[in-house]
Amino acid sequence: MKLRGFTPVTAVVVFVVSLPRLGDAQDTAATRLAPVVVEVGRGAHRSPLDLPFAVTVQTPDSLRPGQRHLALDETLWLIPGLTVSNRNNPSQDPRISIRGFGARSAFGVRGIRVLRDGIPLTLPDGQTPVDYLDLESVGRAEVMRGSASSLYGNAGGGVVDLRTTDPPRVPVSGAVRAWNGAFGSRKMVVKAGGAGPRLGYQANAARTESNGYRNYSRQRMTNGFARLSLDAGGGSYALQWMGMNTPVAENPGTLTRAQLELDPRLADPLSIRRSARKAVKQSQAGVTARRVGARGEIEASAYAATRSLDNPLAFAIVEVGRATSGGSVRATLPFTFLRTDHRLTIGTELQLQNDLRRNFVNCNDIPRPTVPTATCPDPAVERGTLTLDQREIVSSIGSYLRDELQLGERYTFTASARADAVRFRVKDRLIDATNPDDSGRRLLDAVSPMAGILARLSATHSAYANVSAAFETPTATELGNQPSGAAGINRDLKPQRSTTYEMGVKGIGASGLQYNAALFATGVHDELIPFDIPASGGRRYFRNAGRTSRRGAELGLGVAVWALDLGAAYTYANYRFTDFTVDTAAYAGSRIPGIPRQILQASAALRGGLATFVAEATVADKMAVNDANSESSPGYAIFNARIVTGGSLGRSGAELTFGAQNVFNTRYVSSVSVNAAGGKFYEPGAQRSVYVGLSLIGPTRAPSP
Repeated sequence: MKLRGFTPVTAVVVFVVSLPRLGDAQDTAATRLAPVVVEVGRGAHRSPLDLPFAVTVQTPDSLRPGQRHLALDETLWLIPGLTVSNRNNPSQDPRISIRGFGARSAFGVRGIRVLRDGIPLTLPDGQTPVDYLDLESVGRAEVMRGSASSLYGNAGGGVVDLRTTDPPRVPVSGAVRAWNGAFGSRKMVVKAGGAGPRLGYQANAARTESNGYRNYSRQRMTNGFARLSLDAGGGSYALQWMGMNTPVAENPGTLTRAQLELDPRLADPLSIRRSARKAVKQSQAGVTARRVGARGEIEASAYAATRSLDNPLAFAIVEVGRATSGGSVRATLPFTFLRTDHRLTIGTELQLQNDLRRNFVNCNDIPRPTVPTATCPDPAVERGTLTLDQREIVSSIGSYLRDELQLGERYTFTASARADAVRFRVKDRLIDATNPDDSGRRLLDAVSPMAGILARLSATHSAYANVSAAFETPTATELGNQPSGAAGINRDLKPQRSTTYEMGVKGIGASGLQYNAALFATGVHDELIPFDIPASGGRRYFRNAGRTSRRGAELGLGVAVWALDLGAAYTYANYRFTDFTVDTAAYAGSRIPGIPRQILQASAALRGGLATFVAEATVADKMAVNDANSESSPGYAIFNARIVTGGSLGRSGAELTFGAQNVFNTRYVSSVSVNAAGGKFYEPGAQRSVYVGLSLIGPTRAPSP
């Protein structure tokens, strides 16, 4: 499949303008999309059919009931162009990838902006820790696929905005859920919530324990969420909190091909010897306010968070104490100028990240008998000498302007631009005769424009085309990990910049079929590429590639036939290096590693009077594991199934779930570590796991009059 001749702006504009108008008979089709509104477009609350880019809205528990809410691969499933790689490593976040951006992240989520109810979880340097993200209360996922920098700043792949479910419309309601499954997996959840005429509240707490599919992958975690909302005086206001305490999260590391084939449950011996793991605490509170009036809409938000991390790794013991804060304000103003209706959106965001980072020698692998050394003076203590002590301060400011022009009854033209400045500062605190002052600063800035046109072909169908630019800075850690071993800031590592051309169609057919399809081509300059150095103990370094090319197609489908809900998401990804040379090795023409060329997800939910049966399937192509494409992880097909049954007593009820992941016990690789040293590329996916869950649910509706 070739998408040649796809890049000129005129081609995509002509595509939209020349599409035929669909017959009026389809205007009366089922309109499941029509009442849906999203906020991810930053142009006030809009229908997905009114946005000139690829956007998907999912209600995970409604489409696929019986979820355990253990990881993001459950929540962000069945979205074309987006993949979540569960690394089966409790000390590492899952990898979220949109159009290939973020697929090679060494830690956290990269290349994608992640928000919770409009409040950013992504740090100003572009990294997103999602280990503290509560999934029990998520009711909707809004995903923007494609360049997001013109509205959201430091991101190349898109936006994931997770929205909290509405509280029960009763004064007091509660629920208790208990899960038990394979590999010592246990989860207990307690929930409470309710709502009155103007005030709503909800809270939940969960305790999760697991021994893990792989050896040395034990986890213990407690997390919680609370939200208070108020509608008053023409405005809506909310205060929410998320928190997490994970005292134990072991790191089994990655495997070579030989280790994988011998036993996929193995842990990397070096990770065990060095006691690689993490202990982390996080707390974040935020407030949002929104007011809608006759002359427009205004929204504001503010948040603050703290995080503490103790992270023994194979190459060092890393300690981070973090404080983050931020705020934003946005106004949307409709007006008419020269007989043309406009919808103008203007906004500003500020973020601050303040990290105290200290690295120590890892003394967990000293040969016996133990002998004191210069770097490990007390072999009984795992922390050796201090090798890094610095304050890392990252601040960002971004302002954006967006205007939507209504051109007649059918067409809308949108133009936007955002200016961002991201400042990195390092204050070295380890200065002596042998350690020079490595303090320094860098300013990385960019202006990211976007232009798009949308045609409403009918009340339930639209087509669009756009061209957009994006930029993505290195994170503070990526700038600090210098191949030379020096401290301070890497001044050679540049931000990557990209330009995307996209066109697509979306809507609802006469039979209620929901669809969205997109074609895109993205060119990236100075793409950030991870690599390892032999004997570095798994430490990740980064360099810039010359140019890469991403050409792809996405298709999402959904339909309800009587009691059967069907869904599918297909992604075709032809992502290659076009200009990339390392020393004497030229990688032009090689596939970008870490991304399968094709992936298909499908689900079916059959709803009966006594139970609902859910089946899911994922079929993925092989993917290269290094820049040279000399080795690949094999493709795979995975199937999941579960039965959800329940009954009610008055306004309360109970629900029982039996399920199995990877029903056919397939061996497969769920994630890879790109360009890993020593051939340690592979992170195996879990084989068959059976589980059961019981939910007791309090009153969720008011009594009948």
